[in-house]
Amino acid sequence: MPAERNFKHLDTLTLIFVVVLLISNLVAQKICRIGPLTLSGAELLFPITYIFGDIFTEVYGYAASRRAIWIGFFASALLSAMGAIVVALPPAPGWNNQLAFATVFGFIPRLVIASLIAYWAGEFTNSYTLAKMKLLTRGRWLWTRTVGSTISGQAVDTATVVIIAFWGRAPWKTLLALIVSAYVTKVIYEVLATPLTYAVVGWLKNTEQSDAFDDHSSFNPFHGALRR
Repeated sequence: MPAERNFKHLDTLTLIFVVVLLISNLVAQKICRIGPLTLSGAELLFPITYIFGDIFTEVYGYAASRRAIWIGFFASALLSAMGAIVVALPPAPGWNNQLAFATVFGFIPRLVIASLIAYWAGEFTNSYTLAKMKLLTRGRWLWTRTVGSTISGQAVDTATVVIIAFWGRAPWKTLLALIVSAYVTKVIYEVLATPLTYAVVGWLKNTEQSDAFDDHSSFNPFHGALRR
């Protein structure tokens, strides 16, 4: 994708992507019960970031997706760092909400590291898979790319975050159950969202006059990380 080209909606989509990611981090600490499912608050929203990853790669190319992933990574790291710093600062006299504030922003370092590594690895796996499958299918059968990239990306993300966060704290049987439950939920979520992904991708391709094929792109996640 030419670096000098300007798009109408890319920056706005990147901004929404980062906002969704940050909100997911904030609501992740609540465990919800929905019918037979036990989910963290993040699982209600975080899978949407993979839909964004599909859109970035499909319409704008791998480089645009790489840029969005890195911006999201640094934003998440900053949120975690500032949360830890502000929680550690002594509260002012008369301010009695320290415990509630710490509950929301007192991120556990091991969970922060797990989520950042899992996000980074999963999102890049998702974008790489979609870009390569687009070349293999010659741009046909969008659903195979959105579903295929989700299957691979979410597998990496879910397994990574559970293993790093809970290694040594729970038996393998429990870890496997956590991974399978979260993974299946996320994949179903995004499969159900396929019609919406089709609609958004179709509209953006028409509006932006862009349908990226990464046949000459560098897939190195560190190459020109913040460039389009």
